Amino acid sequence: MLRLRWWQKGMVGVSLGVLAFLYLPIVILVMFSFNDSKVTSFPLAGFTLHWYEAFLANGQMLRALGNSLWVALFATTLAVLIGVTAALALDRYEFPGKRLFQNVILLPLSLPGIVTGIAMLNFYKQIGIPQSLTAVVIGHATALLGVVVSQVMARLSKVNRRQFEASADLGATPFETFRRVTLPAIRSSIVGSALLCFTLSFDEIPVTYFLTGREVTLPIYIYSTLRRGITPEINAIGTVIVAVSFVLIVLSVTLLRDRHQS
Repeated sequence: MLRLRWWQKGMVGVSLGVLAFLYLPIVILVMFSFNDSKVTSFPLAGFTLHWYEAFLANGQMLRALGNSLWVALFATTLAVLIGVTAALALDRYEFPGKRLFQNVILLPLSLPGIVTGIAMLNFYKQIGIPQSLTAVVIGHATALLGVVVSQVMARLSKVNRRQFEASADLGATPFETFRRVTLPAIRSSIVGSALLCFTLSFDEIPVTYFLTGREVTLPIYIYSTLRRGITPEINAIGTVIVAVSFVLIVLSVTLLRDRHQS
């Protein structure tokens, strides 16, 4: 086995330090969610599932959780429907302003969430859309549209164009070509980007903060309760969110990976 040089060992140490800095707080969060004490400090008092039972009995928290799921589901659906259509149009057709159109769609990905939230709030007030969960859905879908477009376009760029030509030569209609050739080729990118959009929408705070009304999502509810201090219930729901988000992100990365590429 080759011996690592001093600078290689240093890089390994720095990498491990960065990983610890990123994930040690999550580990501590999970530990305190099972701590048999209201005080979030060491040493741990014991093991309990009481705080998970408490958050499941918290009506306001469950309502906020339901709002988050509702917003994430409909925002993801809207982003996928519009995003896939836009990606197909950008991939197949040439039209004036195509490059500008593509850059405008991808722009929200590079803007800070607070800027996007303020801009959407001002625009929605001008066109008469009130602050509500519906406004949040539209805002999330707009902000996440670039995720779907970028992933689907990346997959379309790797599809063999001769497949479309062969389908047309065999007498298939454009719809049949889409259903039998295009859709199977981009299915993994659609599902993967949808899972990623769902995770990002569920955890999103800045845009939601400016667009929501009386009904709040779970991240906003947690943010408001943190002003009174961290409670074990928040540790419990945070652990559940981390676990679900981790599963969805792993699924999205797996589906977005191009297995056919050597």
